[in-house]
Amino acid sequence: MRDNLDFNYKKATQAVNYFANKQNNKVINKMKALKLIWLADRYHIRRYGRPITGDEYMAMKLGPVASSLKDIIEQHDPYLDDAELSYSAAYIILNGANHIKSKDDVDLDVFSETDIEALDFVYKSYGHLDQFELSELSHKYPEWARFEQEFNSKNTTRKRMNYLDFFGPAVTSMQEDKFNEDKEVLESSKEIFQESTSLNNSFQ
Repeated sequence: MRDNLDFNYKKATQAVNYFANKQNNKVINKMKALKLIWLADRYHIRRYGRPITGDEYMAMKLGPVASSLKDIIEQHDPYLDDAELSYSAAYIILNGANHIKSKDDVDLDVFSETDIEALDFVYKSYGHLDQFELSELSHKYPEWARFEQEFNSKNTTRKRMNYLDFFGPAVTSMQEDKFNEDKEVLESSKEIFQESTSLNNSFQ
């Protein structure tokens, strides 16, 4: 279940490819890539009422993880269909256990203009951080922080996130929170998201 959203494996694959292409030798740490994708989805849903990937997010000890995209990157889930596997294999490949290498240029045609805006924003704002700094950053936001006590007490290893929490403010004060959108924009985006998921649910 992904809040009745459709997972877009082409956008998810190309988002990883986009960030990998920005790195030296076109290789990016896997955890870093997954955290940057979460940031891009967070940015886009708060501004435009939908995530880029439509993936299901799981909160894990080191932060948010786009679950279907993780499976695609690792290429081992028996439930992935051939289209997802073959498409992603043409663009990205695991380079060792913890890194992803780009195999081809980014196909920007799969994205909308606002998708590209979000990816550019995230790379400019957070691309200089390593995977552990991004993990620490993710713990400052409500979609992960609501599960912190459970992780600390070791009562769970993963919890399903709710996209509605992406609209919440940071739970830990920061000198500069780049997600402080205008209140009216945020409320409008939240309404758009709720209306779209309700509409999708009516066709289930």
